Amino acid sequence: MRTVVRVAERVEETPSTVTLRFPYEAPAAPGQFVMVWVPGDDELPMSLSYVNGPRKGVTVKVMGATSRRIQQIGPGDLLGIRGPYGNRFDLSPRRILLVGGGSGAAVLAPAAEAARARGGEVSVALGATRSSELLFRERFSAMGARVEVATDDGSEGHHGFVTEVADRWIADAPFDVVWTCGPEVMMRKVLASAAGRSVPVFCSLERHMKCALGMCDACAFGPFHVCTDGPVFSAEQLTRAEDFGRFHRDASGRRVPL
Repeated sequence: MRTVVRVAERVEETPSTVTLRFPYEAPAAPGQFVMVWVPGDDELPMSLSYVNGPRKGVTVKVMGATSRRIQQIGPGDLLGIRGPYGNRFDLSPRRILLVGGGSGAAVLAPAAEAARARGGEVSVALGATRSSELLFRERFSAMGARVEVATDDGSEGHHGFVTEVADRWIADAPFDVVWTCGPEVMMRKVLASAAGRSVPVFCSLERHMKCALGMCDACAFGPFHVCTDGPVFSAEQLTRAEDFGRFHRDASGRRVPL
């Protein structure tokens, strides 16, 4: 059932991302998503970047006309929300490595906070195209996580891909699990790094979704639907889906090479 909420806060996180906070009482867990709707426009799936308490949040990156319009919403404006939907991260592991690329950090931040609250040790490999696009770096540091950044242009931290930082850390440290979210090509590299070292990996996927109920087939992904079977998938599940890191589906459902 869709609920209309009034936006309480708007925060410009980076030049390309904005967080909207709003009152929403429905229980939610790290990894889950909601469907977000603006009157007179499309409905879009968005992962919850804040899940605790009565005030939830989504962090929006411009991907098209609708997300651009949602980004422009300010305090006092109305927003339609339904959900949350999907599965969640298992918070039981003690030593956790997060690998976030770009806006993927929005999915991982609430999971990291929940893990830290349970006494987990959290390390974060955080990547972006440039230093100004590093998302939630201060938030990760404030929760007591160890953070190393990587930028494609070398403007801060490691000059190169965040997967290079992740590969080094996986080789050097005994992690119980890796959580990752970002471009699928990036996540495929993370899976490859962890596979030879017997470290479980869980990836949060982003796909076109229309119903969030597994009925419209828009988010079909190999033998799975991202909205109901995910969005968090294990490495074992992803090996059964040949689309992972190779194809996505456009708004019409057509498979398109990445």
